[in-house]
Amino acid sequence: MPDVKERAARKGPSAAEGASREPHAGHTRQDASSAQGHRSRLVERVHDVSKADGHSEEKTLSSSSLEGKGKETMPSDFWDHLKEQLSSVPPDFSCALELLKEVREILLSLLLPRQNRLRSEIEEALDMDFLHQQADRGDLNVTYLSKYILNMMVLLCAPVRDEAVQRLENITDPVRLLRGIFQVLGLMKMDMVNYTIQSLQPQMQEHSIQFERAQFQERLNKQPSLLDHTTKWLMQAATDLSSPPAMCHDTLESSIPGPSPSDMDSPEPLSPSMVLSQGFLNLLLWDAEDEEFPETLLMDRARLQELELQRSQLTVLASVLLVASSFSGSVLFGSPQFVDKLKRITKSLVEDFNSRPEETMCTVSDQVTQEIHQSLKSMGLSPLSSDNTASLIGQLQNIAKKENCVRSVIDQRIHLFLKCCLVLGVQRSLMDLPGGLTLIEAELAELGQKFVSLTQHNQQVFGPYYTEILKPLLSPGQV
Repeated sequence: MPDVKERAARKGPSAAEGASREPHAGHTRQDASSAQGHRSRLVERVHDVSKADGHSEEKTLSSSSLEGKGKETMPSDFWDHLKEQLSSVPPDFSCALELLKEVREILLSLLLPRQNRLRSEIEEALDMDFLHQQADRGDLNVTYLSKYILNMMVLLCAPVRDEAVQRLENITDPVRLLRGIFQVLGLMKMDMVNYTIQSLQPQMQEHSIQFERAQFQERLNKQPSLLDHTTKWLMQAATDLSSPPAMCHDTLESSIPGPSPSDMDSPEPLSPSMVLSQGFLNLLLWDAEDEEFPETLLMDRARLQELELQRSQLTVLASVLLVASSFSGSVLFGSPQFVDKLKRITKSLVEDFNSRPEETMCTVSDQVTQEIHQSLKSMGLSPLSSDNTASLIGQLQNIAKKENCVRSVIDQRIHLFLKCCLVLGVQRSLMDLPGGLTLIEAELAELGQKFVSLTQHNQQVFGPYYTEILKPLLSPGQV
């Protein structure tokens, strides 16, 4: 039995896959171009791996493996066939042997290098030559082998899988038991991948920083203008800080608790961190048709677009919740169940907001109003008057307009939150959320963490280049 340390080593969640090897460049122009393409893909792959969030949800399955076949076809096909074979007289063990062989390989793959005794035990207990001999004699004991495998899973599984393994112990049907074993083993494989990648993550990140910087420098040596768009991006950020954009002021803004964003942006001497923070924030509002995207962030452009989409949807969600709360009162919004349900409804509807804002908000207004009416009724509270209902619907539908002040103020405050995340970190920023954002705290935490992770890695790779670019813009003591 493995010791406690061996078992505990499997607990760490994480995710990623190793980077592929860089191919050798050829001697022809076509080969050189191909090699350059491979090199670019390699840099992107290393970049992706270094930024993995530490947890893998999907598996790359070989089409020749049983596990892969289970994903590609109806899983019941194989198990129905296995049941027919074991129930026949005499029993046919061909499918069972195929399954046992793959289970054996999975169990061996779960072992740590130092677990030699367990390796020998598994290889002996699941010796395929011996099992084939038993099958030929017709006395292969599938039930006994399943129990052995289950006992080995108890030793090898991470604590998070204990409950799943325990449930298997109560299954008496041999086919159902094997099916359950195979499913849980798949999860255990991912646990091992997650643990392995998590343990390698610090080294991978450090090597990624050095590798990406070296590859970029190689390109810069051949193309001195490679930082032109990056320079323009940082200069624009410095200009924005010198002349902040006008904020939305309206009587509705006074109804949103918390300090005004304009009050938070008092002029300060420019610093590199301030300029970079402003520059990163500007990327969330980048025009998709503008091709002058900073060269140092090209590999993250798709991620930034995804973050902007998430930010946009959160702006609409928070705006809807704010307007709804002003009509339904503290009783409804004091109920976590009501708030969660309203958030689920709104989230599912605002996914199409960017392409169909008016139509989306018409649907949202109908659904939200209906939910408020039903909840007020179920709680024995007075329903909304016809005037209040009409006003609620009208204000919700007005969120579709870009100039809508509630939406503008919420947008500014999410922008302010992300700015605080870059300066103070996510956890400290969550401690003092701007008004109107408390109901989407969990969603903001996720958005902020992704944004900070992306920008930190980028600064670690390209920080020296940013320092050189910013020297002419800032006083010597600030660089």
